[in-house]
Amino acid sequence: MTERGCHINVGLTEDVCTNGMAKVVTAVDAVDQKKLPSGSIMSFHNIQYKVQQTSGLCKRKTSDREILFDLNGIMRPGLNAILGPTGSGKSSFLDILAARKDPSGLLGEVLIDKAPQPPNFKCLSGYVVQDDVVMGNLTVRENLCFSAALRLSSSVHQSEKETRVNHLISELGLTKVADSKVGTPLTRGISGGERKRTTIGMELIIDPEVLFLDEPTTGLDASTANSVVLLLKRVASRGMTIIMSIHQPRYSIFRLFDTLTLLVGGKMVYHGPAENTLAYFANIGYPCEPHNNPADFFMDVINGDSTATTITKGNGSEDLDIDELIGSRKSIEESLVEEYKNSSYFSDTRAELESIVQDKKCISYATSDAITYNTSFFHQLRWVLARTFQNIIMDPQTSMSELGVNILLALVVGAIFFGVKDDQSGRQNRMGVLFFISINQCFSTLSGAGLFIVERKLFVHEYISGYYRVSVYFLSKILSEITLQTISSVIFSCIIYFMIGFKFAAAPFFTFMLTVTLVGCTAMTMTMAISADQSVVAVANIYMTIIFVFMMIFAGLLVNLPSVQDWLAWLRFFSIPRYGFEAFQITEFVGLKFCDEDVIRNTNRSMSTVDLMCTGEQLLDYMGIEYTTWGLWQNHVALIIMMSIFLIITYLNLRYLKKFT
Repeated sequence: MTERGCHINVGLTEDVCTNGMAKVVTAVDAVDQKKLPSGSIMSFHNIQYKVQQTSGLCKRKTSDREILFDLNGIMRPGLNAILGPTGSGKSSFLDILAARKDPSGLLGEVLIDKAPQPPNFKCLSGYVVQDDVVMGNLTVRENLCFSAALRLSSSVHQSEKETRVNHLISELGLTKVADSKVGTPLTRGISGGERKRTTIGMELIIDPEVLFLDEPTTGLDASTANSVVLLLKRVASRGMTIIMSIHQPRYSIFRLFDTLTLLVGGKMVYHGPAENTLAYFANIGYPCEPHNNPADFFMDVINGDSTATTITKGNGSEDLDIDELIGSRKSIEESLVEEYKNSSYFSDTRAELESIVQDKKCISYATSDAITYNTSFFHQLRWVLARTFQNIIMDPQTSMSELGVNILLALVVGAIFFGVKDDQSGRQNRMGVLFFISINQCFSTLSGAGLFIVERKLFVHEYISGYYRVSVYFLSKILSEITLQTISSVIFSCIIYFMIGFKFAAAPFFTFMLTVTLVGCTAMTMTMAISADQSVVAVANIYMTIIFVFMMIFAGLLVNLPSVQDWLAWLRFFSIPRYGFEAFQITEFVGLKFCDEDVIRNTNRSMSTVDLMCTGEQLLDYMGIEYTTWGLWQNHVALIIMMSIFLIITYLNLRYLKKFT
């Protein structure tokens, strides 16, 4: 692979000709005078795309909605822009060219250099999504190094990868912010333009033949957007095929395009050299008024708002009412589509596409796997796990704050139940605090509802691009979360156990700590299983809260489980806090004596059954808890089984997550 420079030169001059067409001479054009290196030529033939829609209250009615209609054309090395109003199908068309669209409902063919797209084309090409998916808690350099480590072949030495990253940082103009954090919604980072260039750099690291960008100027101010497209123009001038969708660019951006594809309602109304677009529209009766931005002019024509629509086509009438001259938007679209089909641009493109089809290379690929990887499983796991831990450490909102709250809660609860006594009040206090600990370990995991939801776009993009396997991402999350949960549980146990004054012995203490950890980890895996299946944090929180409330009811304190009717009693087997609460009670109550049984009975024979219980074993018998050694460990085994089931569900949710739009 060769290194491509991305230096931005903003020296521009222009000469506006009398025919309304702008002839632009830029510093980039000086480079373009030389013959461009031979890059990938992408051709698309008869592209049609439709999606199924459901309607009705029960969503039983399905209907097909046409998104794209019979698109044909060629994208050559250079800056190729796809322009159109909102809902015109720009992003869908771009995704189809990039092989990132669900193939169901797709007709037609896309060729790369007269050959079918390889199954792993999305791993070989670069794709910059509209919303910059980049780890905000890492620096610019760390994000680029992560991309280089996983997307470049293992045969490339680490020093060479670092050299490539440093060169790319320099060429992208990111030297001053190379060691600055990108930034998150909660922490300030680099500017929007620098963030966009970082995202582009993560794709350029593999030196792709084709680079796709979905509306790269969205959210940027005019000057920043101009500098980003100038950067892309410079990269394209060195032989790369760049295809980008864009909504309504300013003129300084529009004049940088080499090829323009204009879509309206999923149909093509122009496909050819960008510099000829205004002349084409003038020839079909839509001249652009002086000093108007071409992109704005195209939108006006499509929407029927342009003053050009007042000009008649050869009928000699000039003073007609504008309401009579402006037709419906649909009729204008149909007219534009028909004009293009009758143009020389359409016929020339059609002839060239037929030639490409005749020379089409017949290639049969040995594998149907659409995702390929340049690195091994353990190499990916090492880098993804390191990034996950680093992201957690650099994010105080998800690491230090949660640990601090846990410590504060342990201190408060420990102070409330401080020095519990071995009497009837002590028995009640023990029951209450053990129940609270079981419930707290469950509800404290609600903060992890957004664990997969927040990173969903990042995960999908990196997986499709061939960064890592699903199993690698899954294991990195599991290992990091279990580690943090274990650390938190150990600290919580050490504080609350000795402050309350539970049994002062090694075996009960470590059993208590193990139980706290297992309850927390099991609840955490359930949270992960739910969040991996949801796309909205609030919805995931509602599901988890409802589930934990039902689990709390069947935990064993609010209701005596042996008294629950048979048709509901089975729900106790799905209660995470119940297993923890029972294990806590067995660990703490076995061997405890709260009073002298004979004295109590002789003093007051009218006392209730519970008040007459003077030993922990009697209380456990009343609660229906088996307090043998197996009775203790079967609760731990049950938690481990539930944890394993939730982990399997989490992996399957990630594995079969919809990764294409």
